[in-house]
Amino acid sequence: MSAEVHQFVVAGASVGQRLDRVLPGLLEESGVSVSRAALQNWIKDGGVLVNGNRVKPRHAVSGGDRIEVRVPEARPTELVGEKMDLEVIFEDEDLIVINKAAGIVVHPASGNADGTLVNALIHHTGGMLSKLADPDRPGIVHRLDKDTSGCLVAAKSDRAYESLVAQFSGRETGKEYLAVTQGTPGSESGTLRTQIGRHPVNRQKMTILEAPAGKEAVTDYRIINADISGKWALLSCVIHTGRTHQIRVHLKEGLHCPILGDVIYGQPKRQEIKTGRLMLHAWKLAFTHPSGERMSFQSSIPKAFERFR
Repeated sequence: MSAEVHQFVVAGASVGQRLDRVLPGLLEESGVSVSRAALQNWIKDGGVLVNGNRVKPRHAVSGGDRIEVRVPEARPTELVGEKMDLEVIFEDEDLIVINKAAGIVVHPASGNADGTLVNALIHHTGGMLSKLADPDRPGIVHRLDKDTSGCLVAAKSDRAYESLVAQFSGRETGKEYLAVTQGTPGSESGTLRTQIGRHPVNRQKMTILEAPAGKEAVTDYRIINADISGKWALLSCVIHTGRTHQIRVHLKEGLHCPILGDVIYGQPKRQEIKTGRLMLHAWKLAFTHPSGERMSFQSSIPKAFERFR
């Protein structure tokens, strides 16, 4: 199997920074979590090239630089359970629904073999998770970004895995999020229907594209509460598709209201309101249980959202 290759183009706040400080964030948004020490070894070993050339970890990148990263193939390791605090919303012999905390990666990836939700689920269930998924993500049928909190379901039985994967793929689930934005949308409610795909220049981002490029993304939104002066709004967002960063892109590019605390699309350092986290929360989740019963769940709302309700 060939090495996993990621390519990035330096832009924005990354310009002028050390290579070993820029790359961890870029890689994380591509699903690769790696320590700075490990990354420095990759650079020294020639696994990272800037404009096709080997450089040192302290190399300062310039705007427009093209970075290529060859992620070393992970050595096969057996996933182990880790005792972590889990807020369980529902659990039976087929599945488990939890309220994922912000800052937790869902499943192991290169350079990030532990401390994930999967490790916590293995410990909690005694390893009773469906093995039909990839070996490094037992029971996982959908995911939330690291910094997004809220409802997530995992399959314990194989029949639950097959049923849930089909429902997520067939758009048969119900998914409602809470988001706090910088600024207030011009309309109380609406539907955003666009094509979303990888940004042509900054590969760290997704963006709205002109058809036929990208994939269809549909988001319904409504304002729950808003600042009278228009500084912020608390929105309900119902998504009918599951594109990477869908809500984050739609609110930033479609409504021109980036989510507070969004380090990829919102530039938190320039936002007047400081939140200390990405203000996106998977509030409600609905699906059909393998038994045929339609089930709906609602996660508790994080404290960071309270002042906007």
